[in-house]
Amino acid sequence: MSDIYKDLQKRILVLDGAMGTMLQRYDFSEEDFRGERFKDYPSSLKGNNDLLSLTQPDAISEVHRKYLEAGADIIETNTFSGTTIAMADYNMEDLVFELNFESAKIARQVVDEFTKQNPGQPKYVAGSIGPTNKTASLSPDVNRPEFRAITFEELRIAYKQQAEALIDGGSDILLVETIFDTLNAKAALFAIDEIKEERQIDIPIMVSGTITDASGRTLSGQTVEAFLTSISHIPLLSVGFNCALGAEQLKPYLQRLSYETELFTSAHPNAGLPNAFGEYDQSPEEMQALIKSYLEDNLINIIGGCCGTNPEHIKAIAEVAKQFSPRNAALYV
Repeated sequence: MSDIYKDLQKRILVLDGAMGTMLQRYDFSEEDFRGERFKDYPSSLKGNNDLLSLTQPDAISEVHRKYLEAGADIIETNTFSGTTIAMADYNMEDLVFELNFESAKIARQVVDEFTKQNPGQPKYVAGSIGPTNKTASLSPDVNRPEFRAITFEELRIAYKQQAEALIDGGSDILLVETIFDTLNAKAALFAIDEIKEERQIDIPIMVSGTITDASGRTLSGQTVEAFLTSISHIPLLSVGFNCALGAEQLKPYLQRLSYETELFTSAHPNAGLPNAFGEYDQSPEEMQALIKSYLEDNLINIIGGCCGTNPEHIKAIAEVAKQFSPRNAALYV
């Protein structure tokens, strides 16, 4: 498991691209989401992508495989919404452990198959831990600024259940990603730290925040430097940013982050900014050119794609990543 630390010192690692973007290509119906097991389920299930690990596992395997073939070194599990908090939207809180375990197991199997066929090319499974759909430090009601929809303790319990299942399913890394509220992330990190202590394990942790607009802050109002300080109390593999912005818009914030930390740095930006229809138009070639500027400026150790990216984008990113050495934090901090 510690091999990833050695790998990161030797080369830039490539993270996969968007799971949701790929699943949209299948155009799954309500019946497809339900499968045989949930055909009579009382709630609508279309849109619950995490559930597809149980009802359409071959599709999830195929997506993972395509990203590996494109050159990805790290494969994210299909568990972005895999907490009791997020699954409450579908009345599926009881399935959370199974969803995470099976998602990690699918990714593990595909990665192991690929490694067997391509010895000497180590690949890793990153257990994806999303931000949930609630925020611990902001009120959802402008008329009640003191109100909170979720507590730190509720988040800790939910994240701990998810993280345990991801580890049991075979994850090499835990990726706490798309962080818009650092208090949520701190609950996840607290839960993971508990697991590490209880199990006497040392699983690497990636942390990836999201800058929500041109102000350069997270949704909960933190600057790059404040975000970094808030999550630096726990040993981490890497810190970085993903989602919300395209590669061009994200670069100045990655520069600030890279100059301030001794940790490995990561980025998985969107394929540009969404158009009027919420779709992403940036081509693999356009994104590759922007990512190349990250590498020329020695900003990144782990690079991948978020919303709108597909295996073509990851292939283009992997091709350019091979041409550069990984960021050396000692040059800055």
